[in-house]
Amino acid sequence: MTSALRQFKADIFQGLAHPTRIAIVETLREGELPAGKLVERLELEQANASQHLAVLRAKQIVVSRKLGNQVYYSLRDPVLTKVLDLLRRYFYSQLSETANMLEEIEQESARVK
Repeated sequence: MTSALRQFKADIFQGLAHPTRIAIVETLREGELPAGKLVERLELEQANASQHLAVLRAKQIVVSRKLGNQVYYSLRDPVLTKVLDLLRRYFYSQLSETANMLEEIEQESARVK
């Protein structure tokens, strides 16, 4: 793997390195939305949303277009939602393993008593 590709991947993960930015990307999976709708749906402050959208634009995760006085946002490439879906599966896998470990610990504790 080339260092340019590694840097690209790191940039994407840096762009997604905040729960609000992930929420924005997950919301945009449904399609293009005006900034006001994103703010409303995610219950964000306008200034906070603008900062996060700026990061996502800088990392080329979202694209924007202006129509009148509205700015519309969409995912640059919807394939990114598949990455988030894989991370969800990974999370549940880890959660399942942790739950199994806790169950084993409880069973051991019950035998020791």
